[in-house]
Amino acid sequence: MQDKPVPLTRDGHEKLLSELDQLRTARRQEIAERIKHAKEFGDLSENAEYEDAKNEQGFVEGRILTLERMLRNAQIIEEEPSDGTVQVGSTVRVRDEFGEMTYTIVGPAEVDAAAGRISLESPVGRALIGHRPGEAVAVEAPDGSREVKILQVA
Repeated sequence: MQDKPVPLTRDGHEKLLSELDQLRTARRQEIAERIKHAKEFGDLSENAEYEDAKNEQGFVEGRILTLERMLRNAQIIEEEPSDGTVQVGSTVRVRDEFGEMTYTIVGPAEVDAAAGRISLESPVGRALIGHRPGEAVAVEAPDGSREVKILQVA
């Protein structure tokens, strides 16, 4: 089975590489030290510290595998000079019935809703791609349709 391509901006690719490096080096070493320390407490069957460290080790190893797979299948999205249309990498200021918001359109692996980074595969991202400032687009979301007006594209 072949993994599907993972669209990433250059910035997103660098962040994932950095996270992978940090997990492989510093985090693995920290967890190994925690496990070693916890083993010194004796009986491992009732050792909460040991159990917690082993669980964290499993989580970190799983994240490493996920990052490796994503990076192996990374498809770097070249951020071309904007012709004024919304594309991956664009920062878009929009207005809807809830007010004004600013989003940066990124690949699914780079999403950070709290920072305004939305996926090109999200309902809003999908609706905005290819449109220009001044246009109103319909966003089809699970909770219904709404109209979003594009104010600015950078």
